[in-house]
Amino acid sequence: MKKFLFLILPALAFFSLSSLSDFPINSIGNGQQPQVSIDTKGIVRVVFGSADQIFCASSTDHGVSFGKPMLVAKVPEMHLGMSRGPQFTSSKNFSVITAMDKTGNIHWYQLNHATSKWKYMGVVNDLKGSAPEGLMNIAADDKDNFYAVWLDTRTGKHNQIYFSSLTGKAFKWSKNIMAYQSPDQHVCECCRPSIAVNGTSVALMFRNWLNGSRDLYVTRSSDQGKTFSPAVKMGMDTWKLNGCPMDGGGLRISPSNVVQTVWQRKGNIYYAKPGEPETYLARGRTCSIAGNGPNPLITYQSGDTLNVFKFPQKAATIIGIGGFLKVAKLNANSNFYVWEQDKQIKYRKM
Repeated sequence: MKKFLFLILPALAFFSLSSLSDFPINSIGNGQQPQVSIDTKGIVRVVFGSADQIFCASSTDHGVSFGKPMLVAKVPEMHLGMSRGPQFTSSKNFSVITAMDKTGNIHWYQLNHATSKWKYMGVVNDLKGSAPEGLMNIAADDKDNFYAVWLDTRTGKHNQIYFSSLTGKAFKWSKNIMAYQSPDQHVCECCRPSIAVNGTSVALMFRNWLNGSRDLYVTRSSDQGKTFSPAVKMGMDTWKLNGCPMDGGGLRISPSNVVQTVWQRKGNIYYAKPGEPETYLARGRTCSIAGNGPNPLITYQSGDTLNVFKFPQKAATIIGIGGFLKVAKLNANSNFYVWEQDKQIKYRKM
């Protein structure tokens, strides 16, 4: 029996490596901070930054190959790096990119899927220079409604959580509203907030700064962002920290309208739903959550190794080497992964 195991274990290891090699790693081009979105027709688009330029690469064969990246725009002094790159999402007829400059303006660009042409549309924040930190996130439903959350300093010259929305046929974002104001002057200054949408339900997650703790909080809206509920802390424990972790985590709203979050505390990755204890997943940072089914995909980084969980399974799969891994679900059997490695945009379908 021992001899049999000695022979079969190397064979299993070889099979595992061979299976991974069936899913090659490819390159899109030079860049950083990629974002991926799939429209209702199945076109996969990857948006990324390179210096002060924004590029978009598209795939019409479900992520197998990409055309040459298209230059969308040049944004002088554009924020890039540490989650401060262009943000991107798609809906039925339009896609939207936002990009922030270091003077505090949020520029936005719209792609009409019928014409395949990008157009500069103006700015999101209705007070010039109010978003100098360069941290924001956007999301969309499947009916051409878009939503944005960002750190904004217009109230008391401290960062608070601001929100705006847009319908696909509109040319201007709605009046900016403050979705959350910290009673301790400001929220965490260098963690990107997250946003998720399901129907008329909108959820925002951000790292707070309360009594010296840097914990994640979620606030929800049931009316497309017209009003928001009081913010709820994620997890039962807390993180006293005299500094900024620069790691905002991620969230989604499940098909059953349940908020699901992932985030890092003290170098540990946790999964949590509002009002419930957190679940430890792994050591790491820079996590995200995605998927359109009942069980989400959770990505995270351990050193420079990029991993994914098919939650609630806790056995991680290694996707590649680098940073800032993002995932989008293609169908029931395959997913699309994109990340940055040595300022190259890499991708893999598996």
